[in-house]
Amino acid sequence: MAYEFTSELYEWSARDNWFFVDLPPAVSDEITALPLIPGGFGSVKVEATVGHVTWRTSVFPDDKRGTFVLPIKKEVRARNSLVAGSPVEVTLVVVR
Repeated sequence: MAYEFTSELYEWSARDNWFFVDLPPAVSDEITALPLIPGGFGSVKVEATVGHVTWRTSVFPDDKRGTFVLPIKKEVRARNSLVAGSPVEVTLVVVR
């Protein structure tokens, strides 16, 4: 199943140059309900697409934000001209 959403890009306050988008609460809830064995830090493996860039990564639960977060690597940001505050259109598929 593919999830499609738009979320604002932000820089993580704990580390410079680490950028993320939040998954919508409904998407996070559906992923949490899947019968998956979570990885380290509660991560879930996914295939993400932003623009014309598709890559394999993981989403991570963020208790403070109450949702999963998706890291957006530098190459993806550069190829899509994304900066903090940019709306990011994401297609996400959970990898089993």
